[in-house]
Amino acid sequence: MAKNGANDGSTDGWGNQVAKYFTGITVNNQAIGGRSARSYTREGRFNTVIGLVKAGDFVVIEFGHNDGGSLTSTDNGRTDCPGTGSETCQVTYNGIAETVLTFSAYLEKAANALKAKGAIVILSSQTPNNPWEGVTTFPSTSNPVRFVPYTETSASRTGTTYVNHWLYSMDLYKRLGASATNAVYPKDHTHTSPTGADHMARSFIKGLQCSSNALKNKINASAASVVSGSCL
Repeated sequence: MAKNGANDGSTDGWGNQVAKYFTGITVNNQAIGGRSARSYTREGRFNTVIGLVKAGDFVVIEFGHNDGGSLTSTDNGRTDCPGTGSETCQVTYNGIAETVLTFSAYLEKAANALKAKGAIVILSSQTPNNPWEGVTTFPSTSNPVRFVPYTETSASRTGTTYVNHWLYSMDLYKRLGASATNAVYPKDHTHTSPTGADHMARSFIKGLQCSSNALKNKINASAASVVSGSCL
């Protein structure tokens, strides 16, 4: 989602590509590479977004790629506390005691604060890693990474819109096929090229089109020529 990726032109985030598919709005991409819901919160970045928004603004929140791991080994500052509710974990990170919340708690705290400012919040599940890596048969979509259903649950709890970006991206990659999909992962199975970032922007637009959120009314005509597939 973050702009420029590796800053060498080889990778990019979908948040840097999606603006061209909207009309009548300005996209302010506040995504930062390498962040989890926890580290984005700890660094005060959610507070920055909350301070920026005005009533009627749309805010899309998407995390997951950097939220995994374990707190029982060396804490990387990104891993969330296990669970989907009010569970907490006590850690020391960089010499400072920290109470770590669950992935769900971080999302819901931010979503509720943004709603209190009058923002219209969309919780979007993470994009997949390259599903064609090392396989010849496309994998099942019945068992997504845990942060996908976690995001859906948080959207339900906060009364916000859920976009299953993961599922719409998997659908797009299945239709693209192995060669075209592998080509948009130049460095690893996570970070996409600018073309891949555009694919992910298109899959988000498709998921948004299939939602009831008013932001879909801002999708422009040019999106129709590149966004395909059925509602899932």
